[in-house]
Amino acid sequence: MSVSIEDVERAAARIAGHARRTPLLEAEPGLLLKLETVQHSGSFKARGGFNRALAAREAGDLPEAGLIAASGGNHGLAVAHVARALGLRAEIFVPTVSSPVKVAGLRALGAEVTQTGAIYAEAYEASVKRAAETGALEIHAYDQPDVVAGQGTVGLEVLEQSGGVDTVLVAVGGGGLVAGVTAALGGRARVVAVEPERIPTLNRALAAGGPVRVEVSGVGADALGASLIGRIAYDVTSAAGVESVLVPDEAIVEARHELWRSCRIAAEHAGAAALAALRCGAYTPAPGERVAVIVCGANTDPATLA
Repeated sequence: MSVSIEDVERAAARIAGHARRTPLLEAEPGLLLKLETVQHSGSFKARGGFNRALAAREAGDLPEAGLIAASGGNHGLAVAHVARALGLRAEIFVPTVSSPVKVAGLRALGAEVTQTGAIYAEAYEASVKRAAETGALEIHAYDQPDVVAGQGTVGLEVLEQSGGVDTVLVAVGGGGLVAGVTAALGGRARVVAVEPERIPTLNRALAAGGPVRVEVSGVGADALGASLIGRIAYDVTSAAGVESVLVPDEAIVEARHELWRSCRIAAEHAGAAALAALRCGAYTPAPGERVAVIVCGANTDPATLA
């Protein structure tokens, strides 16, 4: 499986009017922040969810049983939003590590929520079994072509809004966003994958020559907690020569607080991970380099930002 720039362009046309075109903020000279924090459901995930569901509807394959997904939280919120927007039912499986804020949000959107398993992979197994029973349309968090193409529309917007950048920093969990952005950019900008030191899914895969399981822990576990990089993400990023850098939890925590202090951007830990790479020196831009950072999620408790 792979995803092309043409797939991303088709996704952009399909989801127009459903997903928001989010702002690109120049935080300081040479540093641009793509604010997926204001996307529907609080993260970039709504893009892929809409593309998957709308593509199924176009093909006449949207079942009466609705949509089903497994998620650490953000993907589930996106699928629940998509279902409500399209008049469908949604069933979401989340691991027990998921943020209470996200679980409450799922229920507020009308989704049926099942908390099971300590990590995403276990919740995913339960969702697959349930989908086989009900016939609902499975929307994978990161490893379906339509989902990846939808996420890639972020990259198209960065190019259009910026007039061109040198580098895009992207946080990685299962890899749907980094794969989609890499496909969308088509070599027009460097892509740097940013991962927590305690969840190095892509980093380990690139070193090993293929996806390998990793332990999942740390502050980004609820949103970046895939234990295995997606096959599409590995294929796309390895073919494109994407570099992966690792950041410590302490840098992620500080980057999250910086976003709030300096820009009044409320980001979850995963949402601040890409910025952490700049602040801790995991990635150092060259003089004059224009860098775009995707701030990818806002589903957090604002009381923890003070």
